[in-house]
Amino acid sequence: MGLSELIRESIKHLVPYSPGKDSEEAKREYGLEEVIKLASNENPLGPSPLAIEAICRAAPQVYLYPDPTWRDLVLALSERFEMPPETIVIGRGSDEIIHMAGLALLEPESEVVFSDPPFALYPLTAAHMGCKAVSVPHRNLRHDLEAIAAACNRQTKMVFISNPYNPTGTIVGQAQVDRFLAEVPQTAVVVLDEAYYEYVEDPHFPKSLDYVREGRPVIVLRTFSKIYALAGLRVGYGFAPPELARGLKQACEPFNVSGLAQAAALASLQDEEQVRRSQRMVWEGKRYLYREFERLGLEYVPTEANFVFLNVGMDSRECFDGLLRRGVTVRTGDIFGLPTWIRVTIGTAEQNQVFLRKLQEVLQESRNK
Repeated sequence: MGLSELIRESIKHLVPYSPGKDSEEAKREYGLEEVIKLASNENPLGPSPLAIEAICRAAPQVYLYPDPTWRDLVLALSERFEMPPETIVIGRGSDEIIHMAGLALLEPESEVVFSDPPFALYPLTAAHMGCKAVSVPHRNLRHDLEAIAAACNRQTKMVFISNPYNPTGTIVGQAQVDRFLAEVPQTAVVVLDEAYYEYVEDPHFPKSLDYVREGRPVIVLRTFSKIYALAGLRVGYGFAPPELARGLKQACEPFNVSGLAQAAALASLQDEEQVRRSQRMVWEGKRYLYREFERLGLEYVPTEANFVFLNVGMDSRECFDGLLRRGVTVRTGDIFGLPTWIRVTIGTAEQNQVFLRKLQEVLQESRNK
């Protein structure tokens, strides 16, 4: 018997998550001095100076295990969002909280429902637990909440709604989510993944924490990776009714979030300007990109996140390769089932200008073939 036969069948068929081409790898491969990474929705402004100072102060203590209860960070989040501490869970990124939810809630006969295309962790969570993944096609690049509700049944234990929706940046509003929660079976937990919520401008965005306060079977996920620019430290947080939060904590690994990450996240919450300057960059940047896309005659999706999804009218892999040779990385749309689309992170004003210039070169090169 080969050792591979020891691996569970549901795991053998998984494709490991691909974060896109690494900038250093691209530099070596193409002889580039600089690569502008607009592929992973990171915040190019970097973390708060307060977070960097907190990391430096905490560094000498790394020989100690971190606080397994995340006490100071939980209390700070509790105060910030006016939520009871017992509703808050901290994870090694919000990804880990998704994994905790899978461990706590899913059985082999369970079903997990999400939009297609999904964030990679949603079907992965179903596969990890050996249960059925049910994908529901998007409607005009938005969540089709009616179809998602119709896909739920007695076996449905988790429903994922990323809001804003990655990869398109669209949202579902308060009234839509209210109706949706009334239609979903109460035996299913709805996970509202709000990684980009700080960037939302639409006033109809759901007040999702109210669902948790009301004790509904809802988990709200947020993160320090995006607007707080702590992606490399892996720290996210979630809110759930106390009974659900307790189950997630029971499925949590001990000492899951490093002391450096907890210190940086805590300090980031004290820097209100970190949020405002990042919002200004994204909101001004997306309006600039909209104008330029319209000038170029390119279809795009108005976004509520820090990325834009656009139709380049050519094979997205060819577009990706052309941009990469010129020192810019983006995300191809073929992985989302949309082969002529790309997803581009909104960068600084200078990065956006470079991206537009290089994109025009690639499009012109494609037309000249």
